[in-house]
Amino acid sequence: MSAFDDSSLRGKVALITGASRGIGAATARDLAGRGVKVVLAARNRERCAQLAEAITADGGQAIGVACDVAKFTSMDEAVQQAISHFGQLDILVNNAGLIDPIARITDMDVDAWGTVIDVNVKGVFHGLRAALPHMLERGSGTVVNLSSGAATSALEGWSHYCSSKAAALSLTRCAHTEVGHLGITVVGLSPGTVETDMQDEIRESRMNPVSKLDPSVHIPPDWPAKAIAYLCTPAGREYAGGDFSIKTDQGRARVGLQ
Repeated sequence: MSAFDDSSLRGKVALITGASRGIGAATARDLAGRGVKVVLAARNRERCAQLAEAITADGGQAIGVACDVAKFTSMDEAVQQAISHFGQLDILVNNAGLIDPIARITDMDVDAWGTVIDVNVKGVFHGLRAALPHMLERGSGTVVNLSSGAATSALEGWSHYCSSKAAALSLTRCAHTEVGHLGITVVGLSPGTVETDMQDEIRESRMNPVSKLDPSVHIPPDWPAKAIAYLCTPAGREYAGGDFSIKTDQGRARVGLQ
């Protein structure tokens, strides 16, 4: 199934946020196919439950839970449900994210801008805060934070998204500084442009060069899903504290995408 050794993943438990669609759903399917027990978490619990049932029908182990990452109590409950159902938590994938509405700073709705920060920044912190104590108690664990080239770029109409991804990268670095020497891998993934529902919102905005990209250049969600699986193996430790990219030939080769 993979160009890299994924034997270490079998039997582990992963919680994936934003798992009702896109990269999150693809990651849940990919990890389950590698023998990982997966907890699909999103605000749309019904969709997560349906995907979990499909994974189970294919021979995997999965459950769907409701989770609003912008609220710590909700994120903490999702972590506790994972531990209660499967007995432990080895992997957290902080994938949930928003980009809508896309607008210039002078036109942006103030509350909408804050909502994106609540999900993209606070959501990552809430995941770390809820999962790390359990991982530290076990002395092992991996957290993958979904990042973006926007973390180090400035794009018209994306002030909330660029700022939030820069903050997520900083959280990856800070968490690595605090727990990296204690057996925990905290790493970011910068996948490039992925063909998900978010791309529809970007295309409709016509706001910056990304919105004008030909759809053929976007990669399928299965690619970042494979990269996440790779980062959850011991090989991912090499990139701890920063963002791993599959926008480069070298990164794609590591994951087996070439």
